[in-house]
Amino acid sequence: MKIIVTGGAGFIGTHLTRRLVGHGHDVIIIDNESNSSRASVPAGARFVFGDVTKPEELEPVFSQGADAVCHLAGQVSIIRAFDNPIGDLRTNTEGTINVVRVCLAHRVPRLIYASSMTAYGDTDVVPTPESEPCRPDSYYGITKFAAERYVHATAERPDLECPLAVTSLRMFSVFGPGQAWDNPYQGVLGIFLGRIQRGEPITIFGDGEQTRDFVFIDDVIDGWLGALENTDSTAGRIINLGSGRPHSINELAAKVLAAHGIPEGEYDVRYAPTRPGEQRRVQADISLARELFGWQPKTSFEEGLLETMQWAGGTGPGEDANGLTAQAETTIGERT
Repeated sequence: MKIIVTGGAGFIGTHLTRRLVGHGHDVIIIDNESNSSRASVPAGARFVFGDVTKPEELEPVFSQGADAVCHLAGQVSIIRAFDNPIGDLRTNTEGTINVVRVCLAHRVPRLIYASSMTAYGDTDVVPTPESEPCRPDSYYGITKFAAERYVHATAERPDLECPLAVTSLRMFSVFGPGQAWDNPYQGVLGIFLGRIQRGEPITIFGDGEQTRDFVFIDDVIDGWLGALENTDSTAGRIINLGSGRPHSINELAAKVLAAHGIPEGEYDVRYAPTRPGEQRRVQADISLARELFGWQPKTSFEEGLLETMQWAGGTGPGEDANGLTAQAETTIGERT
């Protein structure tokens, strides 16, 4: 298949592109390199500089035709969305609308959208199924959910000459080799690793008892491929991709410290006030993905942590992590 991957030079996009190329697909990446680099593009994929907020930069690529689009391009920092809500809206919602419109204009039959766990907001139903009403309470979650609704409302239009089969994958906290170190929510593991390897304090916002569902990158890519390869069962569906297992941020910090051989209480762990948009309890109900295309995460958190540490290159406090930049938790930026 000929597949366009927006945001394909970022963390998830790079892993997805590498797998698609390995499966023999013809892959074209569109990325504006705002939080990524074409240097990370896997061999065998074609790179085109382009911004989803600018339809004129999408048009030349889509006009060449495609069998499917994997839309990952976006702004994923929750804090940055509060600082610049218009920019967040333009990238995540308007950018998605632009992608949908060029799909329709050039009769692309398949679109998979990178949605987010933040669409649910602070829900009482945990583990959370896809049927749970969405009440996003962060600006970022609002823009991702709005884009998701545009995608599905478009696919449901009866007047389309060429139907667009869409699937939204609500990803939870994806981690693994190659991830950005400056996303203060989904990248919290990377931030902790970087700080420990540089011997810098860890900062936990709130009491640390908020939970996250950390899912390893290889499992997430399995989910994307499963959705792509099973259009009949996944078209029109919204599907969670998580591990189904919760970890508190305190637990995460303890596991990362233990993996570095640091005894409990012997590292500088600091606490700061809770930030806006914080979800208290996060855990995916992943039964639908299992039912639709047999998806099941294979990598335990501990196995994924070890592989991520090996990729980073550092083994203890103060050691160089092969150029790893441990940026402050308040640093903003990302890729997806």
